[in-house]
Parts: sequence; structure tokens; C-alpha cells
Amino acid sequence: MNDTNKSSFLKSLRVVSLIEGVSTLILFFIAMPVKYIWDIPEAVSWPGRLHGGLFVLLVVMALVAIKKVPISEKVSFQLIIAALVPFGPFWMDKKLKEI
Repeated sequence: MNDTNKSSFLKSLRVVSLIEGVSTLILFFIAMPVKYIWDIPEAVSWPGRLHGGLFVLLVVMALVAIKKVPISEKVSFQLIIAALVPFGPFWMDKKLKEI
């Protein structure tokens, strides 16, 4: 794979990571409070599904990036773990920029 394709995949990984990070914030700080404060359980329905899909996509891309970019298994694992924590993907973006 040439450097352009590697760079393009890494850029896509970063974009998906950041979008997933935003979806986490929307779910935790908007949808869940609406659900529990105003007793509207539907508030988490679509944001939850979207967040779940983005998380699965991020995990798959992080694992593929080990061979395709390549990134280390450690960085891939850190990216997946960071996606579980609010603001984690934004912190990891700094590491991905350095690759």
C-alpha cells in the first residue's frame, strides 16, 4: 500500500474517532439527562444506536489500522479504550496526529 492510501486511512480513522467522541458526549450529556430528568426514554434511542454503530466501526478500523497504516497494537488498544471514556477520542487524536 502506498503512503497516500496509508495517510488516507489514518485520516479516516481520526475522523471516525472524533465523530464517535462527539456521539458519546451527545449521548452522555444530552440524551441521557433528557431520559432521566424528563422521563423521556426515547431520547436515547437514536443517539444510542448511532453511538453503538460508530463504536463498532471505530473498533474495526482500529484493528485494521494495525496492518494497513501500520499503527502499533498498543496504540490501537489505547484508541479502543479511549473511546469508552468521554473526551478520550479527543485525547487520542493527538497521538494519531504523530503517526
